[in-house]
Amino acid sequence: MQISQSNTVVSPFVTSSDASEEVLSQLAREQKSRKKWLLVQPVSTTSMMVDSGTVSMPLNLIMVATMVGKLFDVTFIDERLGDKVPEDFSGFDVVAVTSRTLNASMAYRIGDAALRQGKIVILGGVHPTMLSDEASQHCTSVVYGEIESIWTELAVDVLKGTMQRVYRAKELKPMSTMLHPDFSYALAAKNAKKYSTRIPILATKGCPVGCNFCTTPTIYGKNYRYRELDLVLDEMRYHQKRLNKERVNFSFMDDNISFRPKYFMTLLEEMAKLGVHWNANISMNFLDKPEVAELAGRSGCDLLSIGFESLNPETLKSVQKGSNRLGSYETVVSNLHNNGVAIQGYFMFGFDNDTEESFQLTYDFIMKNRIEFPVFSLVTPFPGTPYFDEMKPRMRHFDWDKYDTYHYMFEPNKMAGDKLLQNFVKLQQEVYKGGAILKRMKGKPMNWIWLANYAMNRFTHKLTTDYYY
Repeated sequence: MQISQSNTVVSPFVTSSDASEEVLSQLAREQKSRKKWLLVQPVSTTSMMVDSGTVSMPLNLIMVATMVGKLFDVTFIDERLGDKVPEDFSGFDVVAVTSRTLNASMAYRIGDAALRQGKIVILGGVHPTMLSDEASQHCTSVVYGEIESIWTELAVDVLKGTMQRVYRAKELKPMSTMLHPDFSYALAAKNAKKYSTRIPILATKGCPVGCNFCTTPTIYGKNYRYRELDLVLDEMRYHQKRLNKERVNFSFMDDNISFRPKYFMTLLEEMAKLGVHWNANISMNFLDKPEVAELAGRSGCDLLSIGFESLNPETLKSVQKGSNRLGSYETVVSNLHNNGVAIQGYFMFGFDNDTEESFQLTYDFIMKNRIEFPVFSLVTPFPGTPYFDEMKPRMRHFDWDKYDTYHYMFEPNKMAGDKLLQNFVKLQQEVYKGGAILKRMKGKPMNWIWLANYAMNRFTHKLTTDYYY
């Protein structure tokens, strides 16, 4: 099939949305046979525990499959489960791959192979959005940001065989138009049992805070959108019915679910009536209010993931983490623990203000406050962020396979690189020693968090600084 391609970098949208929908409907009716799409979730090549063991169901790709499946035939492949991408793409018209930075090279290899076989290749996800010029060398078209907001234009061009180089929405669609994701695409996989039993769900998109190391503002701008509460609750009820049980475990995939407190609190009040359990990433900017933690616990929250990032106020200021106030850290922890909510705490090292004392302060904070599941990472400036532009002259390499937040990217001003890594390894091993786990977890309910701690005990025991180069 001959594919013509416009040199226009951004989809021009010369027709109105209604007109585009009408064109799409007409083209869909005229199809003699439905075009076939291959959707791929690539695995990463990192040596760390990123894509090993149990993995989360890829909600974004499931949402794409749901949308594509209305007009086209869909084959869904998740390499993290052990699924294999075929070498022969003759059975497909379109090969679409989602990509983060750490699996960009895998996505590019798939794209290159499909291009050589004359297929329409679409790359989307965080990395192609951040580096659309680079990604466009390995595909027919790049989807910049979310596909929902450009779907009509993209689908029309696929049916006509006239593809744009980049599809970028002039404005983002309201989340009320978002379809209920059809999980059967993922659950039909041969190795679907490797997926976490936690059901991913989305209530909001975006985060206006604007930390300079975060990719979210590039994807969504400073927009913050949310779904109508009834749509979120209906989706929860659907899964309760599908699984034939009340206590379904949900994971919110939102960037900052609590940014609109009134919306968030109303959602939790309604969830408290359903009997579900849930976890989420959350900003700590209003978790120092005890009523928020009380409602979280009452609505079934068993864990919140919080980016403490650093115990150094100068570091927090340098990365524009204004929502973090060191003086409220212990209050936030206490409020959550008093209401039976466990904490997955994220801590980053390698900032210019870090010293050896930074590691001791973090250890003391974790042990004193009995943080259930500490997660440690090395500072990684991701392409497309202000922090990447700032640090680019000092970066040791641009090997995307190592952009997993577990590789040494640059030497901080106040520590030699080898000292940084020695302390980084030591901190993890001390926090995940058997005695330290028992101290942090004493009296906590026996659940998956205990298992995660002991998995980390085994993993950190064998760590050396060589892992991080």
